[in-house]
Amino acid sequence: MKQVVKWAAAAIAAACISASLPFTVGHADDAAPASPIFGVKIPDGYRDWKLIAVGEETGLDELRGVLGNATAVKAYQDGAARFPDGTVLVKLAWKRKPVEGLNGAFVTGPSTTVQVMVKDSTKYASTGGWGFGRFIDGKPVDAAQHETCFACHEAHASDQDFVFTHYAH
Repeated sequence: MKQVVKWAAAAIAAACISASLPFTVGHADDAAPASPIFGVKIPDGYRDWKLIAVGEETGLDELRGVLGNATAVKAYQDGAARFPDGTVLVKLAWKRKPVEGLNGAFVTGPSTTVQVMVKDSTKYASTGGWGFGRFIDGKPVDAAQHETCFACHEAHASDQDFVFTHYAH
């Protein structure tokens, strides 16, 4: 029974994440704010990208969805060990919200962050080829928070081209 509840919760989370994608954030136009250090912006049209995977961050009480541009999706589908330049991944995060009457099931609540990774091995050579952006309400967080991005990816995903997310088949 617990397994059924977990699968139901995962299915509901995936459906809610897909339904919640159109929340409003900034775009990558020239006037859009860029992340400190890396200059990464929230890309135009990212809400129409393919879903790579969903996840849950229990310690933060969050549900997350990762979207990828066409370059990212092709790399995942091809089983590439390294992502090519031009890959862009966007992670959306929301607070978990319990579903009334369905014990153990959650849907997306308020959005918490949009996080962006851009692969450009020349521009971001010192950070494994990746540039990072973390945004709250469409605005980049401070430089101190961006300074932690690569260190975390290096410590936990250096053998996966610094990417945490696996493709959900």
